[in-house]
Amino acid sequence: MDVSQLGEFGLIERLTRIVGAEGSPDLIVGPGDDAAVWRVGSEYLIATTDAMIEGVHFLPERARWQDVGWKALAANLSDIAAMGGTPLFALVTLALPPETPAESMDALYSGLGEAAREHSVIIAGGDVVRAPQVSVTVALMGRATQRDGEPLVLRRSTARPGDIIAVTGTLGDSAAGLRLLKAGAATDPIVQRHTRPVARIAAGRAAVGAGLRCGIDVSDGLLQDVGHVCEMSNAGAVLRAADLPLSDGLLAAFPDDALELACTGGEDYELLVIGAEAAVSRVPDVTVIGEIVEGPPRAMLVDSDGSEIKFANAGWDAFRS
Repeated sequence: MDVSQLGEFGLIERLTRIVGAEGSPDLIVGPGDDAAVWRVGSEYLIATTDAMIEGVHFLPERARWQDVGWKALAANLSDIAAMGGTPLFALVTLALPPETPAESMDALYSGLGEAAREHSVIIAGGDVVRAPQVSVTVALMGRATQRDGEPLVLRRSTARPGDIIAVTGTLGDSAAGLRLLKAGAATDPIVQRHTRPVARIAAGRAAVGAGLRCGIDVSDGLLQDVGHVCEMSNAGAVLRAADLPLSDGLLAAFPDDALELACTGGEDYELLVIGAEAAVSRVPDVTVIGEIVEGPPRAMLVDSDGSEIKFANAGWDAFRS
């Protein structure tokens, strides 16, 4: 069996079984969520890591190196946001071919530094290695809010039937921006949603402050990411197509594909918050798009008549997409 048969998430589950994460009472959140959480003295720390690979996550002939640096950190910032935490320190590993222009790496670090300053993150070190293609791997550490000595974090496993589902911002812009970027429209505002995503740190903190305990960021696609919550919470979800927040730019650029891009495109890095209606209403600038229901653990998109809308793929899978 090769990893394409397992898929990204099947491989993660398989590898997690091998290494395990049991045995430490200080590990609060292990594999399966957007980030790990553990106790250090009286603090609760959060850690995540993500990589951007040339030709897979960015197109060197289209992307600006400053934007590659920004997005490399933004993807990790979004994981901290999805836990309701505050980012603190980052480590960066560069894998580079020897012929890589030093000026390109200057530009990459310029963009990375911009994203770091935006969220008061310190780049504390890292590593540089030789490789056949450029990759940037960021490990980001943060801190969880706590109350009465207990961490307040958003998790994927805490959704319950009757909870409502809400999302920040708009959906589908990043996938639309990638299409436009490939077509040469580098300065379109929708392209900026792909190249310079904004991590919803404030929304994540507001969510835990409002009493919510379930959340996830939209990185792999709305349907797939809600599906992760369903699987870990052993519940179903119904999303209403008519309620999905779609930008005017997306509707103008791809009127026929807007809904599919919003549901399966991924890399919007918007934040999904899930919980009681009263708590969700205290999170600013979110749109209610569905609810958690009894039933099999899957996300279902419905039209105004309640009929299910299906797409060929639910979202991004590193080995199947």
